[in-house]
Amino acid sequence: MKPRKAEFPPVELELGDIQGGIISAYGKMGFPKARYMLFEAGNGADGRAFVEALRPRITTARRWPSSKGLSTGANPQARPDCTLNIAFTFWGLLALNVPTRTLRGMPDEFIDGMAARAPILGDDILDNKPEHWDPVWQPDAPKPHMLVMLNARADERGQPLPALEAMTRFVLQAAEAAGDVRLLEGHRGDDSRWQDLTAIYAPNADGTARPTPTEHFGFVDAIGDPVFEGQYPGGEETLRCIGQGAVDGRGNWRPLATGEFILGWPDEAQEVAGGAMPLDFSRNGSFIAYRKLHQHVDAWDQWIAARARDLAVTWGIDNPAEAEAMLKAKMAGRWPDGVPLSLAPTVADWHAFNQRMTQGSAEWLAAITSFTYLDDTDGAKCPVTAHIRRANTRDMLDPLWDRPPEKRMGSALNNRRRILRRGLPYGGRGRADGEHGIVMLSHCANLFRQFEFVQQQWMNYGLDFNAGNDACPIVGAHAPGARFVIASPGKGKPPFIASGLPQFVSTRGGDYFFAPSMTALRMIGQGMVDPT
Repeated sequence: MKPRKAEFPPVELELGDIQGGIISAYGKMGFPKARYMLFEAGNGADGRAFVEALRPRITTARRWPSSKGLSTGANPQARPDCTLNIAFTFWGLLALNVPTRTLRGMPDEFIDGMAARAPILGDDILDNKPEHWDPVWQPDAPKPHMLVMLNARADERGQPLPALEAMTRFVLQAAEAAGDVRLLEGHRGDDSRWQDLTAIYAPNADGTARPTPTEHFGFVDAIGDPVFEGQYPGGEETLRCIGQGAVDGRGNWRPLATGEFILGWPDEAQEVAGGAMPLDFSRNGSFIAYRKLHQHVDAWDQWIAARARDLAVTWGIDNPAEAEAMLKAKMAGRWPDGVPLSLAPTVADWHAFNQRMTQGSAEWLAAITSFTYLDDTDGAKCPVTAHIRRANTRDMLDPLWDRPPEKRMGSALNNRRRILRRGLPYGGRGRADGEHGIVMLSHCANLFRQFEFVQQQWMNYGLDFNAGNDACPIVGAHAPGARFVIASPGKGKPPFIASGLPQFVSTRGGDYFFAPSMTALRMIGQGMVDPT
């Protein structure tokens, strides 16, 4: 697999106009702690004053010095100890007196809000229903207007640097000084005033601790984030797009179009999507689907242990630990450390893969993303309904997959469904209140075409994978009788049907937000949005 030679000059993004959380996954860049706060503005003038107070401290996408030696470009900035970003719901923009002629250009799903879209998202069944959400997200609670996101660095003991508390005080003082701007409480967890997040830590021998890239089910998370034009400087983008961009039918990779994630830029259809007027209000902004997802860790552990014993008997696996690892890998599409089944379909292959290169090294990280699915159309290596195969179908849905390579379409149908994943875990295993899961922020240019499509069609249905109504085995909505079918791994071994799937992940809140550019933030804060 190789990068495709660029056909056009490289994209130069206006990094100083784009909020940093769009371009950068802070959790993977040395900011393992986060705090998300929701605010309601009682009137437009006070809400705008709050935005104006925060605006000079907003973290943009301007690059800071990299520990990996990446270019910072012409105008580098110092690495902060705590970042600050802001986004708005439709009701928030309305409350801040953004003109209706501007707001009517916003997409329907953003105007509706997440709770109203429950039937599309699978949030109308089981305990996903909004009635089970955290009090702050309940449909009859005050509507959140603004989402303030803080991401902080941590010390060697895994404690957030003092900058997190300092930035929190700054935000709260700005709200108080603005007047009628109220912090919305009702988050389940340690502090109902906000949602605290943290990477999962592992102890070191010397008493210090290190953040790990895992989530509560034990998988290395957020490996396959898409790479798009302008995201990385110089040749770094060309290298990173392998396995994480768009692929043609001949094994060539390229970055995805910027307009799939940031408004005002050409997308994969080579179109600049229409947006709210004036154009500068939409340009360089991005939509966010905020999802608080509770993980049923005990149910996961119990079900995995029981079904792994069945798998061991069915396939003749003598080692119980290997049977558990195999079952988890088949459900996720990757082994717990992130190595994909497509590259290492057996336990022996997995161990051999990790013996060939240092786990976690740059070489290893590049290798575990560089694969496609056309050599595994029947799912013998990686089940066609495994989680990562649903989330990023790569070339699996190529309608011309059986044609010669030069006539194939590669990932063309998948390229328009990608999302940028941000966020961190919350809580921890063993908590008496059961508070543990992930807050996922999905950035995209079109909530309906990207986030909602993947959530509805690929996570909660299996039609595109010839699996009827079978949902994703990990994050899907599992009605009674749900099952997960694993194809035969070879001659003499039957398929394995993992029956009785319980609900492993449940929605606990969320909404749709718009993260404006710095230009648009100035318009909003100064009340100068002019749609004409």
